[in-house]
Amino acid sequence: MHLNAGIYGLLALLSLCAAGKPNPSSAYVLHEQRSHTPSGWSLVGRHEASQVLPLRFGLRQSNMDKLEELLNDVSHPDSPNYGNHWTPSQVAKMFSPSLETIDTIRTWLLGSGFNATRLKFSPTKAWVQVNATVEEAERLLRTEYHVYSHKGGEKHIACNAYHLPAHVSPHVEIVTPSIHFDTILKRRNSTSVRAKKIGLPGVGITPKTTGKITSILKELKDCDKMITPICLRALYGLFYEPLASHKNTFGIVEYTPQAYLQSDLDTFARNFSKDLVGKSPKLVSIDGGVVQTIQTGFNYNAESNLDLQYAMNLVNLVGSKQNVTLYQVGDIPQGATFNNLLDALDGTYCSFEGGDDPFQDGWYPDDYPNGYHNPTDCGITKPANVISTSYGYNEADLSLFYTSRQCAEYGKLGLMGVTVIYSSGDNGVAGNAGLCLNSDGLQTDDGTIFNPGFPASCPFVTSVGATQINPGSNVTNPESACEQVIFSGGGFSNYFAMPTYQKRAVAGYLRNYKPDYPSNVWNSTGVSRAFPDISANGANYVIAAEGQFSRVFGTSAAAPVVGSILTMINDARITIGKKPIGFINPTIYSEGFSAAFNDITSGGNEGCGTAGFTAVPGWDPVTGLGTPSFPKLLARWLLLP
Repeated sequence: MHLNAGIYGLLALLSLCAAGKPNPSSAYVLHEQRSHTPSGWSLVGRHEASQVLPLRFGLRQSNMDKLEELLNDVSHPDSPNYGNHWTPSQVAKMFSPSLETIDTIRTWLLGSGFNATRLKFSPTKAWVQVNATVEEAERLLRTEYHVYSHKGGEKHIACNAYHLPAHVSPHVEIVTPSIHFDTILKRRNSTSVRAKKIGLPGVGITPKTTGKITSILKELKDCDKMITPICLRALYGLFYEPLASHKNTFGIVEYTPQAYLQSDLDTFARNFSKDLVGKSPKLVSIDGGVVQTIQTGFNYNAESNLDLQYAMNLVNLVGSKQNVTLYQVGDIPQGATFNNLLDALDGTYCSFEGGDDPFQDGWYPDDYPNGYHNPTDCGITKPANVISTSYGYNEADLSLFYTSRQCAEYGKLGLMGVTVIYSSGDNGVAGNAGLCLNSDGLQTDDGTIFNPGFPASCPFVTSVGATQINPGSNVTNPESACEQVIFSGGGFSNYFAMPTYQKRAVAGYLRNYKPDYPSNVWNSTGVSRAFPDISANGANYVIAAEGQFSRVFGTSAAAPVVGSILTMINDARITIGKKPIGFINPTIYSEGFSAAFNDITSGGNEGCGTAGFTAVPGWDPVTGLGTPSFPKLLARWLLLP
């Protein structure tokens, strides 16, 4: 699947309009343009012609149009190459820019008057930088650079559109700086938060609480009121003791300043898994990531506590043999983003398609006090077999290029045999903070257009929604879509095309249960990525936080549950000499796995002033394929090569 705007058809609301006229030149073509100035920014004026810009050209990677095909080759159960995952060096070689691309860019820049000594190529030749004056850059790109000011005091340099020679444009993915400050996150009350602040309280997907608990209900008959580990084991048949823990890995991702408290882990363990008292996750610090104790309380500890308390318990039926790896990402002053995590897992990503965004992503060395004073961590750790993340953005928070670059990297991890899990969001068809889209692409409280989440909408991750045990029901009764406190995020992407693996399932939904909302409210084209893929319980979890117990809700609870189940499946496969399951989506959507999930057929995911979508038989954009049955999934995966 080739990630580009033409394929994805961004709805009418995201259609690009003309912005500025290029200088006359028949050899130049429009490469990128922006439809509007982001909320909170205002034009100051033209940038000074003599100022120097670090002009970076992200070079088009080879074979990106083959990524889905290559991934299916090692991930689909009917493929003769199922499970034959690639090495990092094989992945890097397949997608590196061609010699033609490198030569075309070099020849163009030299012919435009830049001396060879001014051209700085990255080690992988994925990007080239030239320090150019504004005057040189404007002439080179047929554009005008302006200074913009944010009401928070920040300044930014950008253009409305830029152009490249017709023979150069196919070889360039992106130029920075250019139009891309629209990656600013648009939030409630017009405040703006950079992507690297994902770990701050109230940003992105966070667990919701109904308050503290004075008495814990631990019996199975009370699972409709309080979810504890035994409830989840009973719901999904997860009674399995790991046998290959020394060979198996499971990673949980947290973003500073979010951090767990060991005292809270121990409080939880004393009540539900005494063998884990005193046990800590295996810490992998990325870009100065620290389990900080300076800022504490529910808003700083609940997410990490929730993820680790349940992950560590569910992969250890008894004892404490199976370690859980904690990827703690970002230093305290800056924070970090998913891109910083990916840099650490795959060193080639540091320079892939121009590298990270210095405005959005953590940028190191960090000169702030207590900052991380070393260069960005690139390729410092081998990815775990399963990696679960309970954080997320709205698609509209980020540019198409930013999300496409990141989504492609998840596909590359899949080629390497890594299962990547993301929670789907807690606001139904609305985005984080309940924001919906307007026809101009902006997000507001009173918008009426459905607002998909990211990375949940990326076709190369497994997106996890949320279910609940209905009040008065028990663990043997069917669950429904979560409608207590939160609503399972789900819908249809405005950025990404529908992958081959889900076409049959989604076509069935659209044929039999297509909603009657107007086409300008949701992406009704039938060709866009649909999510979530699967679900797990996300209501009434008991967690230890601040030395007490609280009840929490969210898809951020469901994601590590799914991660734990898949980790135990990997354990069983590794025990008999087979490889980890890797990217699971082509497998779980295949006919052989159709009966391995508990179908959810009631409940919905309201938002944007509507009832949202409804859970129905088969796949639906509320709970996906349903919740996992560990015994059925295990039996099927053990039969695969």
